[in-house]
Amino acid sequence: MHTSTTILSLAAAALLMGGCAQKKEPPMSSAITKAPFGQTEAGQPIELYTLKNASGMEAGIINLGGIVVSLKVPGRGGQIADVVLGFDKLADYEKPNPYFGAIVGRYGNRIAKGRFTLNGVEYKLAVNDGENSLHGGIHGFNHAVWQAREVPGADPAVELTYVSKDLEEGYPGNLTVKVTYTLTAANELRIDYSATTDKDTVANVTNHSYFNLAGQGQGDILGDVLTIYASKFTPVDAGLIPTGELKSVAGTPFDFRQPTVIGARIDNDDEQLKRGKGYDHNWVVDGAPGTLRPAARVSDPGSGRVLEVLTTEPGVQFYTGNFLDGTSTGKSGKVYQRRYGFCLETQHFPDSPNHPDFPTTVVKAGAQYKSTTVFRFSVE
Repeated sequence: MHTSTTILSLAAAALLMGGCAQKKEPPMSSAITKAPFGQTEAGQPIELYTLKNASGMEAGIINLGGIVVSLKVPGRGGQIADVVLGFDKLADYEKPNPYFGAIVGRYGNRIAKGRFTLNGVEYKLAVNDGENSLHGGIHGFNHAVWQAREVPGADPAVELTYVSKDLEEGYPGNLTVKVTYTLTAANELRIDYSATTDKDTVANVTNHSYFNLAGQGQGDILGDVLTIYASKFTPVDAGLIPTGELKSVAGTPFDFRQPTVIGARIDNDDEQLKRGKGYDHNWVVDGAPGTLRPAARVSDPGSGRVLEVLTTEPGVQFYTGNFLDGTSTGKSGKVYQRRYGFCLETQHFPDSPNHPDFPTTVVKAGAQYKSTTVFRFSVE
């Protein structure tokens, strides 16, 4: 504890310096707070950054896996609910789980047989989904401890940095990844991704939040109304690997160009739905990749909450929590049953390194990987 003399001395020193120290190191914004969130099994301290705006929206992000641990959003009548699935304790995020809220990479989604060829060299990846590699492998970005810092600006933001070493999980190149979460005054959680590499590589980084607009643990999402702004999707084989076809959604259960209840056709007698045990597919977002444009819109009739997803990515994976099975006990003791959450993972297409006709995921040495996704919330 400081003595009063010490406090006076510190104050005098600050006056003599003319506030220079404060200019060099600006105080943390009142709209963002930092608090301990426990330690990893390896003893690394993890911090929780809470971003708040004037509308009552709040995003909680930890530097383990860049995980969105909470997202509190107003609904009809101003009622606030946490709309993302997750855990109360750090230890549960370290255990095997369905990637709740995490940054996934180096390659989000699947790569067939855990192999791809780049510049004439075949790379063998860590396999963790049958014979395939999923979401970066056994120790993907979701398990990494990221360096975090507050980003100065009008809106509260936190920047996370991670260096993925050459041949980590089998991927070439030292890849330096930065992910910035910004909570805007317009009730948007904006995610900006960037990366550079010292060797040609592939990258496909995304966020794997599970949403339930009624509030986490508040039943299934089958009554929500979904629009996906996509005329085509990528059919998959029995291993959920794209066949290479870009198929029209017309006349299929995958046509969400008009607002449609999620559960309306999810159990149809359709081979693609059977393979995914529901929706677990990539849609080809209409419009020019690289431009920020609408990918999807979901509304919950009960709460009035609306989620709009905008992205610069060419695709979006819509997943209906088909493999949730009641074995995950989440926040506040809520048990997550099948289809208690949905994901809208903005992305390049799965297995793109093995499909030359798909938009490329190659990042050249010295070039910059960039991607932006916006989760915009409103009430109707």
